[in-house]
Amino acid sequence: MNKFENLANQHRDTVYRQMIRVCGNRQDAEDVLIEALLNAYRHLDQLRDSAAFRPWLAQIAKRVCWQLKEREALMPLMQLSALEAEGREIADEEPTIELQVAAREMKALLDGSMRQLPPLYREVYRLRDIDEMPGDEVARRLGISLAAMKSRLHRARELMREQLDAALTRG
Repeated sequence: MNKFENLANQHRDTVYRQMIRVCGNRQDAEDVLIEALLNAYRHLDQLRDSAAFRPWLAQIAKRVCWQLKEREALMPLMQLSALEAEGREIADEEPTIELQVAAREMKALLDGSMRQLPPLYREVYRLRDIDEMPGDEVARRLGISLAAMKSRLHRARELMREQLDAALTRG
């Protein structure tokens, strides 16, 4: 194995974990790491000390991630410009009346099912699944253990599923 392969194999997992945090997801982190390794290989002559390889690679990867995020942020504008250049109009994103009515009915059905949950399960379900609060925060707020919160949430979801199934088969 050559010098680059040894350094890359030694440090890629650590840099990958850093990129998951920086990029926000595993798929982007994998893409960024591959691009960063390619860039590092192309510019290996700029590395003065092999002991500095990991922070050097991490810095390259961060720049690649920022560039990716910048492209993603600009993508809607670029698509809009392309549509305008082609002389096409942007489709109206307002849902049809039928979809609006269906959404209201589904919301009413969910609200009704949630109101039927025993209070013990209702609050856990609301905080975790409706308010999207982290599990440990829900447990702390309710003064219960994380295991108890998970158990109640599982039971609440089960009851919700049963109630929704029954309502949808009646309807």
